[in-house]
Amino acid sequence: MRRLIVLLAVLPVSVFAKPKETIDLLFAVKVIDEVALAPDGGRLVYVEKQHNADRTESRNSFLQVLDDERASPRRVTAGQGAAHAEKHASWSRNGAQLAFLSDAEKTKQLQLYVVPAPGGTVRRLTSVAGQLARPRWSPDGKTIALLVIDGQTDAAGAVEAAARDAGEIAEKIFEQRILLVEVATGRARMITPADSYVYEFDWSPDGQQLAYVAAPGSGDNNWWIARLFAVETGSGRVREVFKPATQIAVPRWSPDGRSIAFIQGLMSDQGSTGGDIYSVPAERSTETGPASGAADSAGAGQAKNLTPNRPASPAWIAWEPSGKLIFSEGVRGRMSVGWLDPATGKSETRWTGAESMGAGGDASSISFSADGTKSAVIRSSWTQPPEVWSGALGAWRQRTQLNAALKPAWGRSESVEWTSDGRAVQGWLLYPRDFDPAQRYPMVVAIHGGPASQVKPAWPGAGLSFAALAAEGYLVFFPNPRGSYGQGAAFTAANVKDFGYGDLRDIMTGVDAVLKIAPVDPARLGVGGWSYGGFMTMWAVTQTTRFRAAVAGAGISNWQSYYGQNLIDQWMIPYFGASVYDDPAVYAKSSPINFIKAVKTPTLVVVGDSDKECPAPQSYEFWHALKTLGVETKFVVYEGEGHRFRKPAHIEDLIGRTIGWFDERLK
Repeated sequence: MRRLIVLLAVLPVSVFAKPKETIDLLFAVKVIDEVALAPDGGRLVYVEKQHNADRTESRNSFLQVLDDERASPRRVTAGQGAAHAEKHASWSRNGAQLAFLSDAEKTKQLQLYVVPAPGGTVRRLTSVAGQLARPRWSPDGKTIALLVIDGQTDAAGAVEAAARDAGEIAEKIFEQRILLVEVATGRARMITPADSYVYEFDWSPDGQQLAYVAAPGSGDNNWWIARLFAVETGSGRVREVFKPATQIAVPRWSPDGRSIAFIQGLMSDQGSTGGDIYSVPAERSTETGPASGAADSAGAGQAKNLTPNRPASPAWIAWEPSGKLIFSEGVRGRMSVGWLDPATGKSETRWTGAESMGAGGDASSISFSADGTKSAVIRSSWTQPPEVWSGALGAWRQRTQLNAALKPAWGRSESVEWTSDGRAVQGWLLYPRDFDPAQRYPMVVAIHGGPASQVKPAWPGAGLSFAALAAEGYLVFFPNPRGSYGQGAAFTAANVKDFGYGDLRDIMTGVDAVLKIAPVDPARLGVGGWSYGGFMTMWAVTQTTRFRAAVAGAGISNWQSYYGQNLIDQWMIPYFGASVYDDPAVYAKSSPINFIKAVKTPTLVVVGDSDKECPAPQSYEFWHALKTLGVETKFVVYEGEGHRFRKPAHIEDLIGRTIGWFDERLK
């Protein structure tokens, strides 16, 4: 079926005028992928990345060290010249050395290197054939643990393009394991079982154990059923610590070694984290032999919710030496940093802002000094492109000027709050540049993916950013309906077994709220989204005729057929309550295809031909129905693209088509 779709919808030459200024701005931003503050709070290292001259996504990334607040960036590299991928930097616990990954000796093959913190001779520690990630130093500085997928060098993850199917179909599984590397000798050994995919890990304070989140089988699919384990670094004995009811992320061992904290909640893709903060006893319980397979779950600890009924969504945590927890969280479309005493449950907010933190809209991490008094963070908003900031929490000083030349091509933003079905709901309204309150504007409703995610102010990057429409004369409304982060675990779970119903009511009442405060022409409304937002777009046009134009990106038209087509079906069980084979009705009631004859809205349908998460047949089915029923539609399949597009020509075409589609129907 995938081969047929590509033949029917090979990407044609675009016939519209591309919005060059807007596209140039989206590609101009220099991405800062990560930042790490040295334990003493002095030096910091960050990773800089930018597109190649032809706008292809560069593999090359640069480690830059700032030695103090007055210093200029100092590049750290394992090779000569600029053509290297160097990333995932980690300071030793005493701050004397810096570990990082580099492909300086072989393109696409990262290896582990260490260098003295002030600079000097760079030393390679590994000779591994596979994908390496996330090195972390042991407390005594003698060992580095990192993730490795043996035999795979291409980027891993569900958003990457799937391999083409041919011949007998069988699931090819690459397991990600923890590799321990002795710093003095380079001696390396796998410490976790061969049949288990590790997603995240953390050292115990005595360095004798590692806590990790893992599941057997496909790494793309099974994060939604991962459990918390611990492994002894000496013997390799594994024990299960906790079996969660929903997803868990960000395991953090307490300074006294008695407990492990983590975030548990209803989540979407790995990396889009939200829920409540939990703690589970870390005492040794049920064990298995060295690296012998999944541990016995009998005797696994009982977790305690440290933030019950919190009206926000913690996304990242770290321990202070005092035994308190620092955490970041989403709060009604904003970011906040708070402090929590696990013993009493008392918490306080230390900083909040209408912006994003980290290397993207869902990344929310901060790097702290060992004593917790200083921190470093990547900050961005709709008016401020990403830069590194550091200092005391909330009193940060800007440390980089990588994107100083960039100015927003859109106008101001405004938080909008309204009530739907008795619930408080929030969203963002982005105004066009040179906004004139005496004019009436078209408005596009941009629905985020997930659904467990949230829209926060963030500088748009090179992708399908609906914020770009504000640069082209539109008001753009970004709702955070039920199912989103930002208002607590119950709000995030409020669309379980109810996809498209309550969340669409939230969105439409939000549209009405915007109409009361902004000069929007109600006859010129559009809707669009990607992933879950693509599904919601397909769903919206089957439920209402208020929209004059729609763009459905990587959408889902038929939940029943989708269950058997996608490569991440484990995420669906918590939302639908059962598999499609056990309860087909709950899937059918939320499938746009079952209401397809109600559609009148002209709809542009777009998708990558190798999308693992939202396969192209879902878009094909929706487009085919619209075409058959005589509804105005176009369908574009982008060859070689997964859930996240990588090729600049395709990204440019997608942005241009989206703006052109709305322009023709709303302007």
